[in-house]
Amino acid sequence: MKPVQRRGQWQTAADVLSRVARQPGITRAAVAKELRLSTSTTTEITARLRDLQLLTETPAPSQGRGRPTTVLRPHPQGPVVLALELRQAGWQSAVVSLDGVLTDRRSKGHRRRPAAVLAALRTVVEDARAQYGERLLAVSLAAAGTVRAGHLMQATTLGWGTVDLSPVVEGTRLPLLVGNDATLSGVAEARTGAAAGAGTALHLIVEVGVGGTLILDGSPASGATGAGGEYGHIPFGDRSLSCPCGARGCWDLEVDGRALARHLGAPEPDDPYTYAEAVLQRLTEPAVKRAVDTVVAALAGGIAGLVNAHDPQVVTLGGLAIPLRAAAPTTFTTAYAEGLMTFHRANPPPVLDSTHQETGPLRGAAALGFDHVTTPATLAAWADRTAQSLSPAT
Repeated sequence: MKPVQRRGQWQTAADVLSRVARQPGITRAAVAKELRLSTSTTTEITARLRDLQLLTETPAPSQGRGRPTTVLRPHPQGPVVLALELRQAGWQSAVVSLDGVLTDRRSKGHRRRPAAVLAALRTVVEDARAQYGERLLAVSLAAAGTVRAGHLMQATTLGWGTVDLSPVVEGTRLPLLVGNDATLSGVAEARTGAAAGAGTALHLIVEVGVGGTLILDGSPASGATGAGGEYGHIPFGDRSLSCPCGARGCWDLEVDGRALARHLGAPEPDDPYTYAEAVLQRLTEPAVKRAVDTVVAALAGGIAGLVNAHDPQVVTLGGLAIPLRAAAPTTFTTAYAEGLMTFHRANPPPVLDSTHQETGPLRGAAALGFDHVTTPATLAAWADRTAQSLSPAT
């Protein structure tokens, strides 16, 4: 075997693998074109990646004249990432390969006790390590809250304050990568979903409140400390309302099940998401229709404000935002247009339903994990282990 040795070659190898992760089924010719590599360099790099059990190549379908090419796919014994999602009422997990395929999926409810939840997730990590061994290179967690430096700083839907998440990988020597669930959903849409190919995309997801992210060339604009994207806490709402985050007038309070309950004169629900789903089944009731129209107008108006601020090429929606818009499409369209600056109205950014929806946080967490895997340093370490395991015994 001839390993990739020079630093520049490791970077090129990382770039090739990143293209495979972002564009499953990409051909070797397409990789060469996108990375501006010669045919001989691309052939050499992919051959070495095959030797290192990182890629496989299969003949691409014939497209007439021209040199035949191959489709690049992850090696069956290649690296994997464990993706975890922690949300209000439960957690889920999946083992993910370079092409984004989710396998070994698990899920379970929880009672929001931090120590018990982290212990359950650590068990999932230990099980994955036992099954996949050295192939498991990273654990990536999407959390429903504000995250910073491996800590959950504030998770109002979980009722948690600051929580150190490192016990999830304690004793495993695996890196733990952490991101906000809405942010990572946006990453998934930008990499392989409804916003794929957009240089600037805005993703918003409504569950209990609203979260999201601005994606620039496939990566989130995370802010100075990693806590960017807390769109639900912009004061787009009624300043007389106090949010559990400590601020007043948060947009969160205008666009979810809590807002619907308030407009219907009902007590605040214990589970705003499920409550909203139930309310949306009662649109024939005039009071419900008025409440839904009010919430949808608040949602669309806020989106317009963010479009004015960020100038995205596309906006993608997830969670309750999808059925809310579908319940009052005219209200949404009108409020969106009215909130846009005049020059945006002739050609406003399209607002699209997300592709991945329920799996968005897991897929985004996996993408974060493979951003770590496809670095020169991580690939060099993988190559050293692979070379040793494949060397004949002396």
